[in-house]
Amino acid sequence: MRCRLCGSASLVSVVDLGATPPCERFLTRAQLDEPETTYPLHLRVCTSCWLAQLPPLITPEETFTEYAYFSSYSTSWVEHARRFVDDSVARLRLGADSFVVEVASNDGYLLQHVAAAGIRCLGVEPSVNVGAAARERGVPTHTAFLTPDTGAGVRAEHGPADLVVANNVYAHIPDVVGFTKGLRALVADDGWVSIEVQHLLTLIEHNQYDTIYHEHFQYYTVASAQRALASGGLSLVDVELLATHGGSIRLLARPSEVAGEPSAAVLDVLAREKAAGLHELAGYAEFARRVAGVRRDLLSFLTLAAEQGRSVVGYGAPGKGNTLLNHCGIRPDLLAYTVDRNPYKHGRFTPGTRIPILEPERIAADRPDYVLVLPWNLRTELTDQLSFVGGWGGRLVFPIPRLEIVEVNP
Repeated sequence: MRCRLCGSASLVSVVDLGATPPCERFLTRAQLDEPETTYPLHLRVCTSCWLAQLPPLITPEETFTEYAYFSSYSTSWVEHARRFVDDSVARLRLGADSFVVEVASNDGYLLQHVAAAGIRCLGVEPSVNVGAAARERGVPTHTAFLTPDTGAGVRAEHGPADLVVANNVYAHIPDVVGFTKGLRALVADDGWVSIEVQHLLTLIEHNQYDTIYHEHFQYYTVASAQRALASGGLSLVDVELLATHGGSIRLLARPSEVAGEPSAAVLDVLAREKAAGLHELAGYAEFARRVAGVRRDLLSFLTLAAEQGRSVVGYGAPGKGNTLLNHCGIRPDLLAYTVDRNPYKHGRFTPGTRIPILEPERIAADRPDYVLVLPWNLRTELTDQLSFVGGWGGRLVFPIPRLEIVEVNP
């Protein structure tokens, strides 16, 4: 295995989570009697460029051609996108003559706000099913993976983009250099690129190991992201720290010819990463031990609840939840079922652990003692949505960054 960014063979283990199925391959009932392929889930870091990464054992085509994740089912994420669009329109003075492209535009959760502002836009989305949902929202969508050729083709047909957005996709592509060159092909020579991706600093500090899964090929510090952007002719200009997904970074980049010097914020975050030891091996040394502690605590809670005759169900069926369930070896004897707002998942089963996924209304009907919240990153939103659980004395359980049992008021 060689680093996909710099080509070095100096990769060191960070955490080995065993072998799991791809986290978005939800099973139908008919598939329960069929074999299920698993792949090693072993995170390593390159000691030359400090890009943390998984080997590319599955391809994006296997995962994203038909995708189970629809961004608009998260109310808080849609609102986050609206605020970003409003701020970008004001900051970049976007108007009727501007052009905005989003890569991995999903179901139009963000570009719907661009279109509503009267700004020309286009989504580039590889998943056929979620792209169709975007078009139903009135968001023009081109079905394709981003490559240098795709970027050049979109630019030739629609013109250069004043703003290119790439939210929660920069980790999902094994060809990070080719993807970055595709971003450069899309953006105008004086334009802007905005990328949101989980920050490795918060992943390490807050034990967010469930966000490690096969569809995430790499995990960025600002330092490694800066090097990745440079590989495609982009330079990091500014960075913002975000609360989304448990802690993300918004990378603002421009073509290297016009970028200028990075902001004080970039230098500040780089200093924080260095202080945490993430520009050397020291910062990664204890992570595997803390991951093992999360697993032990969750299993101890679930086992005790079962022994006491307490009922436990899940809320949500996100990709991160499937890493957690598989690593902990949780099956329906410990978690009877989970629910999800996405109708696509109803009647299916979680990969590997084969836990039934039902409609959200089942929680109120069954009145469980505990609800294990798998998308813990939406804690504020979901604590409010699930406040009714307190009506019968039920409690919420958050497994990350450490096990926490929470009482809620209806």
